[in-house]
Amino acid sequence: MPKMINILVLFMLFLRREAIAQTNSEILKMDLLKTEIIKMDSLLFDVAFNQCDAALFKKIISEDVEFYDDRSGLNISQANEIKSLISKCESPEKLTRKLNSCTIDKLGDFGAVQLGEHTFYVDGVPKGTGKFVHIWERNGKDWKLKRIVSYEHRPYKN
Repeated sequence: MPKMINILVLFMLFLRREAIAQTNSEILKMDLLKTEIIKMDSLLFDVAFNQCDAALFKKIISEDVEFYDDRSGLNISQANEIKSLISKCESPEKLTRKLNSCTIDKLGDFGAVQLGEHTFYVDGVPKGTGKFVHIWERNGKDWKLKRIVSYEHRPYKN
């Protein structure tokens, strides 16, 4: 009987170690996912949107993008999104965006969901805030922004 108890204790210790290793592995995978999505958010806004890099913008936005906006409704055209960016960039006022906060989670093998809040600036002065949901699709090592929901746009308040 003591031999059986020893085997049972060893088996339980092994399972515990495997469970901890799996948990650590999952934490590392989530940390990597969050890092990748924050990087994509930065490329999309800090570079493409804020610095008017339409070529990069086109690489990040999916060809079959769906953009739902509480002010303008639905846009399902990548070309229209690029035209909108170019129009923004041709304006004498410099419109930029800063990420305030976000949460990121995986969407199975498809990609990730990013929920966040951001502030928009005109010529460096905060003008408004908004919330968003971004659905990111992973294709190999590349990420594409597939779906966008932009809502609760409000004037900026100190």
